[in-house]
Amino acid sequence: MGRGIALGLGEAGATVYVAGRTVEEGTSAARLPGSVTTTADQVTSMGGVGIPAPCDVGDDGQVADLVDRVRSEHGRLDVLVNSAWGGYERFTDGSDFNPGPFWEQPLAMWDSMHRIGVRAHYVTSAVAAPLMITSGGGLVVSLSSFAGQVFVPPVPYGVAHAAIDRLASDMAEDLRPYAVASLALYPGLVLTEGVLANLQYFEDQPNRETPLFVGRVVAALAADPDVMRHSGRWLIAAEVAADYGVVDEHGHLPESNRGRFLQDHGSVDRP
Repeated sequence: MGRGIALGLGEAGATVYVAGRTVEEGTSAARLPGSVTTTADQVTSMGGVGIPAPCDVGDDGQVADLVDRVRSEHGRLDVLVNSAWGGYERFTDGSDFNPGPFWEQPLAMWDSMHRIGVRAHYVTSAVAAPLMITSGGGLVVSLSSFAGQVFVPPVPYGVAHAAIDRLASDMAEDLRPYAVASLALYPGLVLTEGVLANLQYFEDQPNRETPLFVGRVVAALAADPDVMRHSGRWLIAAEVAADYGVVDEHGHLPESNRGRFLQDHGSVDRP
């Protein structure tokens, strides 16, 4: 999904620092295709400027070094997207995809989802905020999901997303005086390489989106001079797209998953 967001911003003409651990194609720890180098090249081919930025967001020092690099090379940072995630080893290591109730799941799942999915989002935002403030404003997007609102197993998944939603909301309060918006964004079922390889587990989820669609939504938010009206909220990518006139790769507008979750869980409050 991070690659799709990078491409969506590149399509809009942005200079994008593509952060990730995989430098060379075929060396991903998750055994999936892609690298920061190939993604940066794709960003450039889409009309932007792609800059490969090898970085493990689980390492605070590497995150700080990357922000310093952006400050040194460009002097400003307008958009930060927190899209890193951990705990999906079951997609790629051959273990049971649905390991059962929380007491039967590996404790490491909690650690992975909270160390990368929550802590790294906080650390990256905290390190980047001073540069965004001196840039005169900007946008922080933290990827989340409906799991932050209703029960979506496994338990660590929902708890981490509830924390991400609260993180985006609370950061918005501190950032508001500096015209930096902070929000949580809920994509639908995004057809990433990992999802496509495990599509049999998602047959009950009809509202599907491409990674580029999510990128186009982020780009639309970043281009909105009145984006502060969204600050502190959680937003559904398909609903944002409808508001801004954004479509997916083949001209299709995916449906919001709000109705599906309303049906399954009774109510999902509008932010």
